[in-house]
Amino acid sequence: MKPTAVITGAARPDGIGWATALAFAAKGYEVLVTGGSEAEVAGAKAHPAITAQLLDVRDDAAVRGFFGRLDRLDALVNCAGAADPQGEYTSEGFSRVVDINLTGTHRCCLAAKDLLAKAHGAIVNVGSIYSTFGSAATPAYSASKGAIVQLTRSLAIAWGPDIRVNAVAPGWIQTGMAAPVFENREWAGKLIERLPLGRFGVPADLADPIVFLCSPEARYVSGVLLPVDGGYIVQG
Repeated sequence: MKPTAVITGAARPDGIGWATALAFAAKGYEVLVTGGSEAEVAGAKAHPAITAQLLDVRDDAAVRGFFGRLDRLDALVNCAGAADPQGEYTSEGFSRVVDINLTGTHRCCLAAKDLLAKAHGAIVNVGSIYSTFGSAATPAYSASKGAIVQLTRSLAIAWGPDIRVNAVAPGWIQTGMAAPVFENREWAGKLIERLPLGRFGVPADLADPIVFLCSPEARYVSGVLLPVDGGYIVQG
């Protein structure tokens, strides 16, 4: 039986999650990707080893039902995320973003725990460079991504040695969600000047580190936050 990976929020073909699904598939995994809407699921590309399904990570019953239908799970990547620059200074907007990014991640981890423990599997949560920095435009996004680091550390302590739990912190990655950043040439130019590697990232730059953290090669790695940011945060 092939190993199985679930990647939430990964149905969009221009995102980190889809690139990660392709990387897992190349390693021989059966991969389930989820989208938060029917439109996202319908937009997923066809692939013989990847299946797209609808899952709202805000829905407790839906999350439990999704994982309850699985027979095996070796890797969980919590990639479902949202930001709302127009709404995060309202209670409703703040709560929605935190519910998706942080509480949704926690829901999926809890629902997947027993299957992952049986397989001695691994979880990778997706943080952000805003796990380190604040953001005036997106306080809920920044707060939730910072909290994901502590959630990751806490679960690594609670669930070791059966499950390894790590996180990655993407930098400026050229995805559909981040497109407005790169369309602002002045701002993009300032970002490039700060990047020691001299370029923005692409989704595949995250996929390989995520697969590594779920692999036997990372068997003694748990509770870490791995920045994948082209050196952005070391500039101070």
